[in-house]
Amino acid sequence: MLSKRPTLKTDSTRSSRYRAGSFLLGFLAALMSISFTMCGSPGSGNTETDSLQTKTDQPKERKIPADAWQAPDTATIPTGEQGEMIRYGKELLAHTSKYFGPKGTIGKISNGMNCQNCHLDAGGKLFGNNYASFISSYPKVSNRSGKLTVPSVRIAECFERSLAGKVPDTTGKEVQAMLAYMKWMGTGIKKGQKLFGNASEKLPYMDHAADPEQGKAVYISKCKVCHGNNGEGIQLADKSGYTYPPLWGDHSYNDGAGMYRISNLAGFVKNNMPFGATYLNPQLSDEEAWNVAAFINSQPRPHRDQQHDWANLDVKPIDAPFGPYADGYSEEQHKFGPFQPIVDAKRKKS
Repeated sequence: MLSKRPTLKTDSTRSSRYRAGSFLLGFLAALMSISFTMCGSPGSGNTETDSLQTKTDQPKERKIPADAWQAPDTATIPTGEQGEMIRYGKELLAHTSKYFGPKGTIGKISNGMNCQNCHLDAGGKLFGNNYASFISSYPKVSNRSGKLTVPSVRIAECFERSLAGKVPDTTGKEVQAMLAYMKWMGTGIKKGQKLFGNASEKLPYMDHAADPEQGKAVYISKCKVCHGNNGEGIQLADKSGYTYPPLWGDHSYNDGAGMYRISNLAGFVKNNMPFGATYLNPQLSDEEAWNVAAFINSQPRPHRDQQHDWANLDVKPIDAPFGPYADGYSEEQHKFGPFQPIVDAKRKKS
């Protein structure tokens, strides 16, 4: 079953802000060994960040700290059984569909996307939802479920949400291999250690709502060549997975995934799209990233029952796309913004 949320309408005041040619830069997710989304940023352990400036796209120099985390060299993977598990875990995360997709050799339990579709370079890229602090951040209480959570449960959630499928045996070899690889990726990282670029970037909030119609213009000019007219992606020749992943529709992430929150998707797009974009050399403005994210997340996709998510409304992210909420703002504003009034109201309440 696909759900389609209401598309935000653009009034005449907002549309006058845009010049016809201002959105020629697009988001081309040309991802061969990388691609698009899992269910949330399990590598980050971050919670909602509200202390963001409202004004966007102010010129600033972007730098990477000299001591920023870097993925360990694969040459340091140990030999023997431990090393085999680490390598197998990386293979599973990079080519998840081969093993668990519609034609999976182990189980046919997912939508055909790969874990590294949002955990880029198999979880090794800055601002690509990397795995640096994943293992060290657990166990912890999940704000979404309100329960004490361990790493294997988080992987299970990703299969259910971003891969829109069923949960593999969390005690089995495959999930344990994934955990072995993630542990190796986070070698030396301590619990609570703050890391630069381990999740998607939290872009400054705009002073107006993100505009799906402006995002559609970007998609049409720059994205559909790889992701298709209808966001369907491009399948591998044997149809076992995707060269370029679907951005909506039956085989994309469902509406319970972390990428269905516009702030997560916009920050991911800003630093990784189109192909070749990085934190140091982004190819989209902040506003373009917000708008493209709004368009993508306005399209139909599988629905997940989320009635038990975010039981504690006080910790519910401000861009959670479904109610109820602890404030009086609409579901549409929580999905598309503007977000600063919501942030301000939350601060006053606290």
